[in-house]
Formats: sequence, structure tokens, C-alpha cells
Amino acid sequence: MSPRTGRPTDNPKAYKITVRLDEEANAVLQAYCEQESIEKGEAVRRGLKKLKAELKK
Repeated sequence: MSPRTGRPTDNPKAYKITVRLDEEANAVLQAYCEQESIEKGEAVRRGLKKLKAELKK
């Protein structure tokens, strides 16, 4: 059996981060995930895309 199981993807997620949140930030993240029916990782990726627009070029 292949060592790489699962579905192939065009956008592999090679980087992993760990973040500690306070109660307020966690509550916001939980509420957004429930509202949009997404996982926390997807919510963070969406937030990073919004931050990208604010980067100075």
C-alpha cells in the first residue's frame, strides 16, 4: 500500500502552527466556525487571506 493515503490535492498543507488563544479570541473563532460550518484551520486560512490585503507592497 502507498505511504501516502488519502485524496490527492492541488494545494497541500505542508506547514503546521500551534496558537494559544484567550477566551475572547476562542469564542470568536468558535462562533465563526459554527456560523460558516467550517473547521478552525479553514477559518484561520480565511483570516490570513484578509490580512494579506493589508500588507504593504
